[in-house]
Amino acid sequence: MVLPPEIDRIAFVASSTRDAQTAMAALVKRYGGAPAEDAQVIVALGGDGLMLQTLHNYMGSGKPIYGMHRGTVGFLMNDYREEGLKERLRAAETTVIHPLLMHAVDARGQQFEHRAINEVSVYRQTHQVARLRILVDHKERMKELQADGIMVATPAGSTAYNLSAMGPIIPIGTPLLALTPISPFRPRRWRGALLPDSAVVTIEVLEADKRPVNAVADHDEVRSIRQVDVRMDRSVDMRLLFDPGHSLDERILREQFATEPDRVSGLS
Repeated sequence: MVLPPEIDRIAFVASSTRDAQTAMAALVKRYGGAPAEDAQVIVALGGDGLMLQTLHNYMGSGKPIYGMHRGTVGFLMNDYREEGLKERLRAAETTVIHPLLMHAVDARGQQFEHRAINEVSVYRQTHQVARLRILVDHKERMKELQADGIMVATPAGSTAYNLSAMGPIIPIGTPLLALTPISPFRPRRWRGALLPDSAVVTIEVLEADKRPVNAVADHDEVRSIRQVDVRMDRSVDMRLLFDPGHSLDERILREQFATEPDRVSGLS
């Protein structure tokens, strides 16, 4: 969806914080507020958590989403200003991202599908380490990984949980996925892999009854899984709008040179 020269239908969504709600009231008073289904663009007011929620809520709609920072973490947000919003929207640069599709099978044989913008992670449910078999495109790549878990992360999510687990930062537009272990025990020195974004990653749970494992696609959880398959879903386009010079590509590039020890970023 390309924004038209005249933008007169803007839908506003906001987190529940006072700052976000106050900002939404001011913007609706100034620009009007359209229902999301009729809007040309959706403006999200909050932090990265609100942006993640908004992307999930409008996934598949094709509507561009422009975030303004009225929350805690604002990696995916533009600066908040009440004035000049329509001009900023017309000048904004578009970044297209695609979600991961997770297909999980649990201990009862039930099947579940969820999409993730950041990552799909599998994680031990008890005190015992998980034992996992890893396949890529149906070919065994690791007979057994003993770890707290493992994740598959997108470029957009590579600066979130993936980075905290010492995974690589992947520039937006790079056709790669990060496969990153979570606290690996054996093999102790394995730090993960970079995979083409066309790959299908299969994670099989060994000793699933004794060592139960859950699977999480962003915030959607399936417990006691036997197997999970993860791939990028290119049938779904999500369009994020950024002010010129502050694109997601630029932010992820800058993150690779960040030196602050407590820097927090990504879709979190």
